[in-house]
Amino acid sequence: MQHFQTHLHDEQGTAALGAALARALAPGLTIYLHGDLGAGKTALTRAMLHAAGHAGHVKSPTYTLAEPYTVQLGGRAADVIHFDLYRLGSPEEFLDAGFREHFNDRTVCVIEWPEKAAGVLPAPDIKVLLSISGAGRDIELQGLTDQGCQCLDRLKFAPNL
Repeated sequence: MQHFQTHLHDEQGTAALGAALARALAPGLTIYLHGDLGAGKTALTRAMLHAAGHAGHVKSPTYTLAEPYTVQLGGRAADVIHFDLYRLGSPEEFLDAGFREHFNDRTVCVIEWPEKAAGVLPAPDIKVLLSISGAGRDIELQGLTDQGCQCLDRLKFAPNL
């Protein structure tokens, strides 16, 4: 397992980590985001999408459950699906919505509140744990598969101390 842990002092630190992650991503990754409300899951995803070339607004898919984006990863167009499963009533709703078709070797799937689809959601390549710490955030990234570990190996990030 590959492991990365740091403290992000402010929103700019979260944005910088999101940009660094965007440079390390590859199609086919499944990323789980864990953290309480306000811990920075959407902020991290927004920074990642903007750094990967999405110029428009990035909203939390709390009500739509999923928002698709086309971005540039490694100089090639790739799809990222941002899921927010907070309002999911049951894991079966995830299956009924047809979301599993997005989990393939061409798409990056970023999932907030993955525990809401436990048992039906594909396993993560990377698990991100965010927690509020003072005015900033503590963050831990865990590479759980070969592909996830390779992504974290490519991650170039040095927080401002």
